[in-house]
Amino acid sequence: MNWLGRKPAEEGRDSSWPMGFDDYDLRLGDVMRGERATLGKSLLDVQRELHIRATYITAIENGDLSVFEAPSFVAGYVRSYAKYLGMDPEWTYAKFCAETGFAIPSGMDGMARAKTPARPAVKQVPDGLLNRLSIAPEPEPFWRRIEPGAVGSIAVLVALIAGLGYGGWTVFNEVQRVQLAPADQAPNVLSELDPLDAVPSATSLDVDTSFALAEPAAMEPLPSTRVAEGSVRVHRPQGLDVPVMESRDGPIAAITPRRDTEATPDEDDAMSRALAEALAPENRSIQVVEEAPAAVELLAVRPSWVRVRAADGTVLFEKILDAGERYTVPQTEDAPILRAGNSGSVYFMVNGQAYGPAAPGAQVVDQVALSAEGLRERFETADLSRDADLERFIALAEAGSD
Repeated sequence: MNWLGRKPAEEGRDSSWPMGFDDYDLRLGDVMRGERATLGKSLLDVQRELHIRATYITAIENGDLSVFEAPSFVAGYVRSYAKYLGMDPEWTYAKFCAETGFAIPSGMDGMARAKTPARPAVKQVPDGLLNRLSIAPEPEPFWRRIEPGAVGSIAVLVALIAGLGYGGWTVFNEVQRVQLAPADQAPNVLSELDPLDAVPSATSLDVDTSFALAEPAAMEPLPSTRVAEGSVRVHRPQGLDVPVMESRDGPIAAITPRRDTEATPDEDDAMSRALAEALAPENRSIQVVEEAPAAVELLAVRPSWVRVRAADGTVLFEKILDAGERYTVPQTEDAPILRAGNSGSVYFMVNGQAYGPAAPGAQVVDQVALSAEGLRERFETADLSRDADLERFIALAEAGSD
């Protein structure tokens, strides 16, 4: 029996003769095992790195083809293992096939190659339009290759892109648009002026007999008041739906018909007087706006702390009023609210008439609406005999007005 690939003893050679290195048959499996030992790899290491089962690696090294389930995998395993060991894959595969007699089976090996029939010569045909022969099918036009479903899909996609683009453009324009809204708060300088006070009323116009208009009457300056910071709507007189005017109709009998004769001086004087009376200021007064509300003032006869708030909570005025000091309440759409200390020293002046005090004694009052109607309904006319300081300040105010 031949063990380890040992060559059989030559005939006529003494078997006791020592064998040399060349006396052994070097096979592919021995070379592979040596290369694997040089790399220091075990069969499990090769299996983990090449993902080839260790039994297949052992079968390749031993040249055992019975282990492989399918012969088609043998060539790939041998080449992969040879490349892993650093050997030439093609030489290794050829050596493996030579030693084991392995060959990839093919069903076409036993079949004889069929003879290729000779291609017949193509007859030359003239290039005339009627004699031209079509060897290949003519290509279809472009419009025949278009499918209706594809056209619908493309149309829907284009519509979707257009809709998204238009929506984005609309949103962008809305974001970039600047809208100016009218502010309820008037400027600090203009809020101190009443635009209707600068317009002369109809009663301020004087008409003489020569139909000349007189200059407007001088307007009295408005009392200075503090202007609060915030949204405070100043009260403005509203226009009347129907103007209030006095009727100037007279009896028809009072009309003197014009005569063809020359007018006498007495008739001219009578006509001038009639025209002057008709155009007199008291007869031409026409009221087109509602009357302004009555002026409201706070009067402190002794030092008192007061705070005036607007209806929305904005602080309009806050101070300790000294004795005899006044504060004119601004005319707003909603009546301001008063909170005051030392209430027995705080009085309300409505068109020069004193009302109050806010409360008897030294108390703190709150939620007092500073409107002319509300003060007249809530408080009585001040009794000057009960408060000497009030009587003194009222007398000083009347003396100053005179």
